[in-house]
Amino acid sequence: MPKNSKVVKRELDDEVIESVKDLLSNEDSSDDAFKKSELMVDDQEEKDVDVEEGSDVEDERPAWNSKLQYILAQVGFSVGLGNVWRFPYLCQKNGGGAYLVPYLILLLIIGIPLFFLELAVGQRIRRGSIGVWNYISPKLGGIGFASCVVCFFVALYYNVIIGWSLFYFSQSFQHPLPWDQCPLVKNTSHTFVEPECEKSSATTYYWYREALNISSSLSESGGLNWKMTICLLAAWVMVCLAMIKGIQSSGKIMYFSSLFPYVVLLCFLIRGLLLNGSVDGIRHMFTPKLEIMLEPKVWREAATQVFFALGLGFGGVIAFSSYNKRDNNCHFDAVLVSFINFFTSVLATLVVFAVLGFKANIINEKCVIQNSEKILKLLKIGNLSQDMIPHHINFSSITAEDYNLVYDIIQKVKEEEFDSLGLKSCQIEDELNKAVQGTGLAFIAFTEAMTHFPASPFWSVMFFLMLVNLGLGSMFGTIEGIITPIVDTFKIRKEILTVICCLVAFFIGLIFVQRSGNYFVTMFDDYSATLPLLIVVILENIAVTRIYGIDKFVEDLKDMLGFSPSQYYYYMWKYVSPLVLLCLLVASIVQMGLSPPGYNAWIEDTATEEFHSYPTWGMIVCISLMVLAILPVPIVFMVRRCNLIDDSSGSLASVSYKRGRIIKEPVNLEGDNTSLIHGKSPSEVPSPNFGKNIYRKQTGSPTLDTAPNGRYGIGYLMADMPDMPESDL
Repeated sequence: MPKNSKVVKRELDDEVIESVKDLLSNEDSSDDAFKKSELMVDDQEEKDVDVEEGSDVEDERPAWNSKLQYILAQVGFSVGLGNVWRFPYLCQKNGGGAYLVPYLILLLIIGIPLFFLELAVGQRIRRGSIGVWNYISPKLGGIGFASCVVCFFVALYYNVIIGWSLFYFSQSFQHPLPWDQCPLVKNTSHTFVEPECEKSSATTYYWYREALNISSSLSESGGLNWKMTICLLAAWVMVCLAMIKGIQSSGKIMYFSSLFPYVVLLCFLIRGLLLNGSVDGIRHMFTPKLEIMLEPKVWREAATQVFFALGLGFGGVIAFSSYNKRDNNCHFDAVLVSFINFFTSVLATLVVFAVLGFKANIINEKCVIQNSEKILKLLKIGNLSQDMIPHHINFSSITAEDYNLVYDIIQKVKEEEFDSLGLKSCQIEDELNKAVQGTGLAFIAFTEAMTHFPASPFWSVMFFLMLVNLGLGSMFGTIEGIITPIVDTFKIRKEILTVICCLVAFFIGLIFVQRSGNYFVTMFDDYSATLPLLIVVILENIAVTRIYGIDKFVEDLKDMLGFSPSQYYYYMWKYVSPLVLLCLLVASIVQMGLSPPGYNAWIEDTATEEFHSYPTWGMIVCISLMVLAILPVPIVFMVRRCNLIDDSSGSLASVSYKRGRIIKEPVNLEGDNTSLIHGKSPSEVPSPNFGKNIYRKQTGSPTLDTAPNGRYGIGYLMADMPDMPESDL
């Protein structure tokens, strides 16, 4: 290059520098908030960075160590105790194998689309539930707070169930198992079987009297059950230690807590299939009753199970996905986790009915022996004639088929006086038709079956350790649904907040470990989550499809995933899912209105359950649970609608994320269109258009013609930055 060319170039550079200095000196000195806007570039593409509001200190947002860890976390959250003790009951009650048809249809209509929606908004905005819905529509920011309240209510009683499982787990290291036989009571003259146990069964007695030491009504507190109090404390300590570092600590535990239940279920299935009568149970479960499938109740219960099985509305799904990379394929995750959840439910149902078939076979054998002895006595005293009995029948080794043959003959011959004979029909189907769910299945029916297993303590340890792990996996997601939104919004240290949350929950949870605590668990389970979560998810759907805009959301998904999601999701989100959710909400309200509010109380004298209506104060508590859970939605709406909190101070900032870039800007900038797409690389940004508010000006500042290559025109700052009051409440 000629020497004079270098001189000319140097002069041109000096002119550019001088022009930039002049340009900067002409900026309005009052534009302090604008000058404080930050642009930081991180060379490590794998890390997304978080910036604390009101501070210049950057705090890296945690991220999953691997895709497997994230999938296990989502599976652990969605696969819970309901898959083991609720889904098999619904199958049995609603048509056996035919129930799988409405369940799969509703999984495709509301389950996967809504699960995909929550994964997408969490991953895109990279905030917990409060920040996500504040971002999409500040007036609907109460949705996130409502999710947190519901999560807290559910965590209160859900951890009590983990405490129960820990108690049974601790009692399983002995042979024979303590619930194997009824206890004997000694007095001065003789020894006799505990009357309460004799009237029920050994496992029923152990559950109600030894484990819960239950009172006879909700109003009768009976004081704390110290054994369950210790177990509840242990459960909360486990949750606190696992969650104290967020996903950095809980993520590692997921490898065990999410995978171990599958090992146990497979072991139980293999062992169960080798037991006598297991095939009868599985055949009973999968025998379709097509006429039942047409009943509306079946579809309502299937929709409810799909809804709660995936953890929709809790905020845990959003919280977990917010730690993902921006370009993660969340559509694949949604489909994968949903079908893993479904197949886990089917696997658990196979296990449950294999074991219940074995239990029914044992009970049926006892029934045959007892009634055969009655027939022999009736033959001896002459009430029955020997001519009635077929010659090939041998009562010393009678089979169930032979007994039912004799039973049918006697019933026909002695039709008028048959009832007075006191004979029972011993059918395996009658025992299998006794629908059992929830604690009745896990702590009574299943424990009774395990007492007949060879090496029963080993299987009991495995079973209750599985329940503990299933519960913990769901608890991690539930607590994450509380911790992540609050930390994101109020910038509290996660360790401190986790400890405080667990301590408060433990002390409130003491109401569940009173002698009447089981009745409070029933109350919270029935009223604290169902209706509030349905309303939350309906509002989530409306916020994305109607307020934010379904077309804009689909474009954001295309930008994030690198491909356009199927049009199927477009129509599901916009039309079908909201309609189905509204129908489900109405059906749930009608069902709640038709069902008398109450609970099943255990009566010690008769050793039976008896339905009791809630007292007046109990009804107030039930209504309060529903109102408190959904109250944040109208409160936040009115606060934002009436501008009761001033957002114009500039102290509140919105933070937008793009891999390697952060843009922190003052909120309440007018003329902006909300969009989830924030940062783009310089090559993706269109040429500046001065008429479209590319360059920000504070209200009241003098007009300044900023050059495209000026300080704020370098392509990282987008025009469409949203109003996002991140921490108003």
